[in-house]
Amino acid sequence: VESIVDDIEWLGFHPVSVCHASDYFGELYDWAELLVGQGLAYVDDQDAETMSATRGSFGVPGVDSPFRERSPEENLDLLRRMRAGEFPDGSRVLRAKIDMAHENMQMRDPVMYRIRHAHHHNTGDAWPIYPTYDWAHGQSDAIEGTTHSLCTLEFESHRPLYEWFLNQLPLTSAAPKQREFARLELTHTITSKRRLRKLVEEGVVDGWDDPRMPTLRGLRRRGYPATALRAFCDAIGITKTNSRKAIEELESYVRRDLDRSSRRRMAVLHPLKLVLTNWPTDEAGDPVVEYFDLANNPKDPDDGTRPVAFSGQLWIEAEDFAEVPPPKYFRLSPGREVRLRGAYFVTATDVVKDLDGRVVQVNATYDPATRGGDSPDGRKVKSTMHWVSAPHAWDATVNLYDRLFTTDVPGAETGEPLDDLNPASREALRGAKLEAALADVSPGEVLQFERLGYFAADPELPGLFHRTVGLRDEWAAVQKRG
Repeated sequence: VESIVDDIEWLGFHPVSVCHASDYFGELYDWAELLVGQGLAYVDDQDAETMSATRGSFGVPGVDSPFRERSPEENLDLLRRMRAGEFPDGSRVLRAKIDMAHENMQMRDPVMYRIRHAHHHNTGDAWPIYPTYDWAHGQSDAIEGTTHSLCTLEFESHRPLYEWFLNQLPLTSAAPKQREFARLELTHTITSKRRLRKLVEEGVVDGWDDPRMPTLRGLRRRGYPATALRAFCDAIGITKTNSRKAIEELESYVRRDLDRSSRRRMAVLHPLKLVLTNWPTDEAGDPVVEYFDLANNPKDPDDGTRPVAFSGQLWIEAEDFAEVPPPKYFRLSPGREVRLRGAYFVTATDVVKDLDGRVVQVNATYDPATRGGDSPDGRKVKSTMHWVSAPHAWDATVNLYDRLFTTDVPGAETGEPLDDLNPASREALRGAKLEAALADVSPGEVLQFERLGYFAADPELPGLFHRTVGLRDEWAAVQKRG
């Protein structure tokens, strides 16, 4: 309950008041006694399996309960004893008396109350019986003065029952109206609470706020801005037809929002040591440290700059060096010159390998005349690489995410969405090297790691970052395929 309120506030909406169906338990029960007294509801002693088996199916009428013709007096006595907590869980229910042959399955004597001796967050232990959704829904709307109750399309078949209940009650104002709209479905995603709960309970994900989950909590932890979610929903609008939106379209809204708002920082996720062999030292023989003022956000000049340390020992991305470069590879390789972002031109000279023959260090020289990343003689380089000063870097864990489900429509072939789970939906990179300014990031803040994407600082665990989205706009490619 608290999460729902918090999520709504995070989205940017501030309710005038917060209402609970349990606030109306007394009125709902009084109305239930009214229906019992009018012969429109009865207590059924059958168990759940029997009631389900005798409900019938589409085109096949149900079978009347043997307790359906109990007198109003007997039903009222039993209901009051249910209310008093006299009977054990599951031993009896209260059902509306409508039509067991009705073509709409929802109208076949639906259950109104079940016995459940359970503690309630709002009413404590006051109630051993609890109303079903259908019995609480329309009546709560009527009590609150709701004019239109908006539901997703799967509740369309419930509308006749919604209206039937309201028509039996002595309302003091116009009855509310139920209207339905299509739910928002995304590719590579499910919205079934039952299946999402299974992922949580079986430990497939870390909880309801796992950044891979399609919950508001999960999206928030992953770094999705509420403004981007609202803009996406505004753009796609409301429809009565079920459809599935490409998740890349949602990500394009997230990317555009973050491009405007997020600060830029440098981080190396797969570190490889780069040593500048001609880097100067001071009188004590220690490497000189220089500082470059780099923009916090090029899209927002008012956000200023931050000083970034540069030394003769750096971290670069392992994929930014190739000892034997493939065709059209323009990054660092022996004899090739590249630009280090905002700093200098460097040229690789040789490498250091471990006993297994893997490159663990690249040696290079730098050109002092190219300070700031430009050459005074006008020579050009084909690649600009990010970097982090090794003596000033701090270690962090960065989680990279792939789709939680491997197919556009999970379960389309097997009928079970969980069959299409992606076993490699998360990759945890421990020992990523981050520039010093990232040590002071605020919990939940989203930043652009240059050349890598947008990353959110975990709101609870310092030193943990989640990739929100990459830099590449995949939505354009999806549109082109379509």
